[in-house]
Amino acid sequence: QVQLVESGGGLVPAGGSLNLSCTGSGDTLSTYSVGWFRQAPGKEREFAGVIGWSGRNSYYGDSVKGRFTISKDNAKNTVYLHMNKLKPEDTAVYSCAADLSGRAGRDYDAYDYWGQGTQVTVSP
Repeated sequence: QVQLVESGGGLVPAGGSLNLSCTGSGDTLSTYSVGWFRQAPGKEREFAGVIGWSGRNSYYGDSVKGRFTISKDNAKNTVYLHMNKLKPEDTAVYSCAADLSGRAGRDYDAYDYWGQGTQVTVSP
């Protein structure tokens, strides 16, 4: 069992930056791929990006590509979502998910464990 807890959300002005953390407990995240997803009120859940178990490979959704990056610190059992050049449309609840198979990718339901999420609000 893996428990995931996100932190770092908050209110930021447009054009600003914010770093989210996803910390695991109960098992090491070193063998898991970890994805980040977001969901705004009234909208479908959206894939933000995923990083492989080693931390060397990652890819991103089109709406965040070039602005967001994911990093992984296996020693701290934590995955980070670094968000830059934030826009009001980035406002959402951001959550992380862990996947042991490495195949879940953009498919939220294919992950094994999910966090509760943290709110990010970008003001105009």
